[in-house]
Amino acid sequence: MDRCYPKTIRNLGMVALAWLACLPSGFPQAPGEDSEATIRTTAELVTVGVQVLHKKTETTVEQLKQQDFHAYEDGVEQKIRFFSQDTLPLSVVFLFDLTDSVRPVLKPLAERARDALGHLKPEDEAAVMVYAASANLLEDFTTDRDRTVAAIRKASTMKSREAAFFNEGVFQAAALLGKAKNPASRRVIIWLTDNVPNIPSESVRRSVGSSVPRGSLHTEEDAFRELFLTGTVVSALLEHSALSDLSIMLGNNNPVMTLFRLQTPPGDVFKYADRTGGQVMKSDRKQVSSKLAELIDQIRTRYSLGYAPSLKKPPGTFCKIRVAMNPEVEKREGRLLVRAKQGYYRQESALLARPAGP
Repeated sequence: MDRCYPKTIRNLGMVALAWLACLPSGFPQAPGEDSEATIRTTAELVTVGVQVLHKKTETTVEQLKQQDFHAYEDGVEQKIRFFSQDTLPLSVVFLFDLTDSVRPVLKPLAERARDALGHLKPEDEAAVMVYAASANLLEDFTTDRDRTVAAIRKASTMKSREAAFFNEGVFQAAALLGKAKNPASRRVIIWLTDNVPNIPSESVRRSVGSSVPRGSLHTEEDAFRELFLTGTVVSALLEHSALSDLSIMLGNNNPVMTLFRLQTPPGDVFKYADRTGGQVMKSDRKQVSSKLAELIDQIRTRYSLGYAPSLKKPPGTFCKIRVAMNPEVEKREGRLLVRAKQGYYRQESALLARPAGP
C-alpha cells in the first residue's frame, strides 16, 4: 500500500578540453607553424564512469588499465581515448527524504556529517537538497565543508507532512547538477531514502502535495531524461524501518497499487541506480554516517572512460552505452559486476580553440 502519510554532461566542450590537457604533447605542430596560432576543431567526448566489483564480495577491483575495458555505443565498439581513476573532481548533490520513516536518520547523520564529508577531496563541490512533494535547495554547490555541514544539520530539523514524490526530487537534483560550477566534474546524486514513494497522481498531489503547482509534477521519464542529459549517476543509502518494510509488504500484495505504479511510475531507487550506473547501499540509523563515508569512497574509486563517438547522429538522439571487461580480467579476478550508465543524449559538437605547440 503506497503511503499518503508524510513522507552526458552538457558542456562536453569543457570535458573535452580536460581530456586534451591530459595528452602528453597536445596537437602536433607542423613545420614553420606559428606557435601562437590557434587550431579550431569540432570534438565530442563522451565520458562514462565505471565501477568494477568482484561479484561475490562486491569489493572494488583495483589497478585496472585502459586495455582492460571495452566501450560500446549502440552495439559498435568505440576507441577509448581517455582513462583515469579518481582524477576528475566530484560535484555531489546530497538529496534527503523528509518523510517520517527517513527523517530520524538525518539526526545521527548530522552529528557526524563532518567525518563523512572528510572523504571528499578539497576540490569536490557539494550541494544539499531536501524533498517531500517538492524539492528545496538548502545549500548550493560549495567546497566549504562548514556550509555543507550546516545545511545537513538544518535538514535534520526539518519536517514535512506532504507525500514523497521521488521523480520530482530526482529531477530537481539532476537539474541542479546541470548547473554545477565545475563543468568537467563527475556528477553524482547521493540519495538518502527508504524507497517507499507515493504515486504521483493528481489526487495525491491535491491532498498531500499542494506545494507542487497543478500540472507541474515531473514524471519518471522526465527524471531519467534529465539524468542522462546531465551525465548524473544516482547512488543511494537505503534506510529500512518497520514502517517502510510494512508499506513495501502491503504495497507488493495490493493489485490496485501495482496497477497504479504501472500507469504512473513513482520512481524506484534501484531502477535509478541501475540505469545510471550507481549503487544502492543499505544503511540504518547507527551506521548512516560510516555508510555515507563508505559510499563516497566507492564513488571516488570509479574509473572514467572517454571516447569520441564513431557514429554520427543528430542532436537529441539517445545513444545506448555498454561497458564490458576484457575476458582476461575475469580469468584473473573471477566473476565481475560492472556498473555504468546505460546511455546519453547526443549533444551539439563543441567548438574548441587551443594554442598549437607545447
